[in-house]
Amino acid sequence: MDFYAGLDVSLEATNVCVVDGDGKVVREAKLATDPDAIELFLAEWGIQPKRVGLEAFSYSAWLFTALSDKGLPVICIETRHAKAALNAMLNKTDRNDAEGIAQTMRTGWFRAVLGKSDSAQTSRALLVGHKTMRGKVLDMENMIRGLLRPGLKVGEISVSRFDARVHDLLAGKKELEAIVAPLLDARNAMRLQLAKLHRTVLTATRSDSAVRRMRTAPGVRALVALMFRATVDNRARIKKSTNVGAHFGLTPRRYQSGQADRIGSISECSDELMRAMLYEAAIAILTRIPKHFKLRLSGLRLARKKGLKRAATAVARALAVLLHKIWIDGTTFRFGAGGKRGRVAAAV
Repeated sequence: MDFYAGLDVSLEATNVCVVDGDGKVVREAKLATDPDAIELFLAEWGIQPKRVGLEAFSYSAWLFTALSDKGLPVICIETRHAKAALNAMLNKTDRNDAEGIAQTMRTGWFRAVLGKSDSAQTSRALLVGHKTMRGKVLDMENMIRGLLRPGLKVGEISVSRFDARVHDLLAGKKELEAIVAPLLDARNAMRLQLAKLHRTVLTATRSDSAVRRMRTAPGVRALVALMFRATVDNRARIKKSTNVGAHFGLTPRRYQSGQADRIGSISECSDELMRAMLYEAAIAILTRIPKHFKLRLSGLRLARKKGLKRAATAVARALAVLLHKIWIDGTTFRFGAGGKRGRVAAAV
C-alpha cells in the first residue's frame, strides 16, 4: 500500500502526518524542524512514502532542499491550493494542517512549486535587501522633512544636495540642529550601504548574459532584469512565453457559473515584488520614454480608452512575455515596426 506524508512547518517545530492509500491516519508526531529528525521518523517505521508534501513559504526552500538531498520524494505545494484544502478542516491546528497536506498528497489535487536554485535565492535576497535599504533612506529623508516643517521647507532637491540644503535651513537654530544632525548622519550611512548594494546588483547583471540582453528592452533596468531572472530561475519551467503573464498574476480572473460569466481584475498571484517592478517599467514606457515602438504605441492607445492603470498592466504583461522571449531565443530588443519584437508588443 502507498503512504503519503504531510509536513506543517514552523520555525521551531514541524507536525508530521502519514496517511495510507485509503486516507486513514497511520502515524503522526510533532518533531523539531530538522531534516535529520524528519528522515529518522519516516525511516524507523520502515516505509517509503510515495509523496511528502509541505506548503511553499520562505522557510520551506531550505527544508525542501535538505530533504530532497536525503532521497525523500518531497513536493512543495502552491500556497493557494494548500489553503483551499486546509479550509476544509473544522479546526485550524498544526496537527490538522499536517493531515490536510497529507490528504492533498494522496488525492493529487495540488500544484507543485519548483524549488529555486541557490543563485536565484541569492539574487532575490540581494534585490529585497536593496529595496528595503532604499525604502529606509526615503523614510529617513521624509522624517527629516517632517521635523523641519512647517516653518522650514526643504523643497524639491537632488539627493546629492539634500544635506547642504538641510544645513542651510538649520543655520542659527542650534537646538533643532542637535536633533536633526544625527538623523542626517544615519541617512548618509544608509546611503553609503545602499550604494554598495547597488554596485553588487550592477556586478551581478554584468556577469549574466541573459540579464544583459533583457536590459536592452525599453524601461528595463538592472533591478527589473535581475529580478525577472531570479523569479523565473529556470526558463524551461515556463513552456510558452505567452504564459508568463499568468505566472506573475497579470492576467484577469474569470468567474463562470451557469449564466454568469464575468471577467474580473488581475489575479495578483505569485510574486508581488516582480509584478510591481514590471508595472513600474510599464509606467516608464508609457510616460518617460519618448521613442515610439509598438509596445508603447499600443499601450498609449489602450490608455486613451481604458486609462493609464489598465494600460500599464497590459504593457507589464506584454513586457514579461518580451523578456522571456529575449531569454529563450538569445536575441536583444530591436526598435522597429517589424520582426518578432513587434509581434510581441502587439500582444497588448
